[in-house]
Amino acid sequence: MDTKEILLKAVEYARQTMKENIGGPFGAALVDQEGKIYLASNSVLGSHDPTAHAEVNVIRKACEDKKTHDLSGCILYTTCYPCPMCLSASIWANIKEIHYGCTPQDAASIGFRDDFIYTYIQGNCTDTSVVTLHGDSRETCLTLFSEYAALKKEIY
Repeated sequence: MDTKEILLKAVEYARQTMKENIGGPFGAALVDQEGKIYLASNSVLGSHDPTAHAEVNVIRKACEDKKTHDLSGCILYTTCYPCPMCLSASIWANIKEIHYGCTPQDAASIGFRDDFIYTYIQGNCTDTSVVTLHGDSRETCLTLFSEYAALKKEIY
């Protein structure tokens, strides 16, 4: 199956949930090394979960099915260039290849604000009109990190 065929599957999946008012025009497909295809769409409206983007949903679905947090070797296909959260989730999942359809400009043209977040990040997250970050009680929290390091747990 080629990229266009896989993206069409993501489009159809998103179209169905979009019409049901479950989420926006965003769909994703993830193909593992064996060729298994996982499909998901944006379900922000239906789940009342702002993190329920198509890419995050398909990563969750594949990880649950594969019983792993590491999707090395998998390829992600998405109907739009991933937002910062979805791009980060892909990187955390060790996905090294992403194919996308629409651009951030396409998303902006219909009212989505991904570019706003990219601009915030590029400005070193200092615009307090977006969010104010407070570093507090580091010593209190650092003990937890020391405990974890001493346990020599898996770093992911």
